[in-house]
Amino acid sequence: MQFDSAQGMAVTTAVNTGAISTSTTTAGVIIDTQGYNSLTAVLNVGARTDGTYTLSVEHGDAANLSDTSTPDATDLVGTTAGSAVATAQSQKKLGYVGNKRYVRFNIVSTGVTSGATAGAVAILGRPSVGPIAQ
Repeated sequence: MQFDSAQGMAVTTAVNTGAISTSTTTAGVIIDTQGYNSLTAVLNVGARTDGTYTLSVEHGDAANLSDTSTPDATDLVGTTAGSAVATAQSQKKLGYVGNKRYVRFNIVSTGVTSGATAGAVAILGRPSVGPIAQ
């Protein structure tokens, strides 16, 4: 293999990994997409007893997302429903191709009585200037 993608991406936390023990929305971290031309979130569910865990997305131009809105379906690669995880040790991805600078992924948990450990990472790719430092 001659090429890798490591120097063409930055990886950051989208939703802090933790135990989710109720049906709720776990808010993620606001991601600044400036300098990148692609964004993908990867939902990771580790140990799981019950419940379904799905990514949701918000975006806006204000750094604190005070102008937050839900992206149109055309702003996503995949669907939020398609990001649902209902088994342990599973991952799903959801891409964002909208034109807002700030994006937040959240984990929506439903049908939870005991719960799971879940979190998400964001992969920012196609940098305007590269390579990306490790």
